[in-house]
Amino acid sequence: MMANHRIPSDLLAGVRVISLAQQYPGPYCTMLLADLGADVILIEQPTGGDPARGSSGMSPFFAALNRNKRSVTLDLKSSEGIDRVWKLLATADILVEGFRPGVLDRLGLGAELVRERLPGLIYVSISGYGQQGPDRLMPGHDLSYVARTGWFADIEPTTLANYRLPVAAGDLSSAMFAALSIASALVQKKSTGRGARVDVSMADGLVSWLGVKLEPTLNAGRLDRTVGGSGSAGEPAYGIFRCADGRYITLSIAHEDHFWRNLCSVLNLDAERSLTGLARRADSAGLRAKLATRLESRPANEWIEELARADVPCGPVATLADVALDQQFSSRGLFLDGPAEGGGTRKFLANPLIVDGSRPPIRRPAPGLGEHNNEVWSELSSHTAQAEQGS
Repeated sequence: MMANHRIPSDLLAGVRVISLAQQYPGPYCTMLLADLGADVILIEQPTGGDPARGSSGMSPFFAALNRNKRSVTLDLKSSEGIDRVWKLLATADILVEGFRPGVLDRLGLGAELVRERLPGLIYVSISGYGQQGPDRLMPGHDLSYVARTGWFADIEPTTLANYRLPVAAGDLSSAMFAALSIASALVQKKSTGRGARVDVSMADGLVSWLGVKLEPTLNAGRLDRTVGGSGSAGEPAYGIFRCADGRYITLSIAHEDHFWRNLCSVLNLDAERSLTGLARRADSAGLRAKLATRLESRPANEWIEELARADVPCGPVATLADVALDQQFSSRGLFLDGPAEGGGTRKFLANPLIVDGSRPPIRRPAPGLGEHNNEVWSELSSHTAQAEQGS
């Protein structure tokens, strides 16, 4: 008898999400849910909509975050707009919002009131510092949260002013924590019928991700610099190195002696081959200089091929164009064709999840502002009529 596998886009079929979140964290969270089959309805202001749309109404940034969703427009400062939000929430399982604490309370959509009227709703708030605390109303964006939570603690002061992370770590980590909380709350709702109140702080998530570095500080009163993200602090073969052709490669030996021995065999560093992690870290600068000299003697691709054959953790420092052409990613179906705004097709970056061998499909492109007004209001009228007949 064949197993009855569901395709990934069915995993959240029948789940409805109302999104009042804009910019980055909420949209990325709800995109993950929409990819898995949830009906995500964006509520946007009639004029302009989500600021991430930009002046064109469909910026590349917005398009990358809002596929598989529908958009309706409502004026949240009007009684009619708020009334329609309540009607939509009555049909929904989840509300995701990204306002500063207190904004939705002033609009008559605060968590306490909504959950009193709709106890089965999962109410998710994503904010910079969370719903409590002395700085909960402080404005900010990703860079401020990243800096405050210690992510730049080890950056050399001379380079700190120009240092930037390549991704919005606070935005993306909070989106992932929100999605995890929603999945967990849906399990609870299925068994008890109860919803949940979820408070996601961008700053909290960033602190959590620094746990292996911060906990020694909490317990010893000082920063333990022997503890890195993967046990790598002070390791000479954990870093970026220039090659003969001007390209760069990474070595990522965190603490493993057998990887170090493999590397020394490739680089003909016989005298250093038997060094333990403790000895390597004691002479990190000197050993790193020796590695750099060896690696500057040949082109990057030659080193990567030889090091990979010797089972040494390594890789290229890629450009975005390199990533787009990388056979590892394309072989896994990470770049999908899907429907483009206005017709035709375009390339999408697929959902990173593979379930039963398949990735969630791209069913629809990012919506135009208010594109689904008629469709959603028609559905809402039908739902209201059925509810009235049943009462």
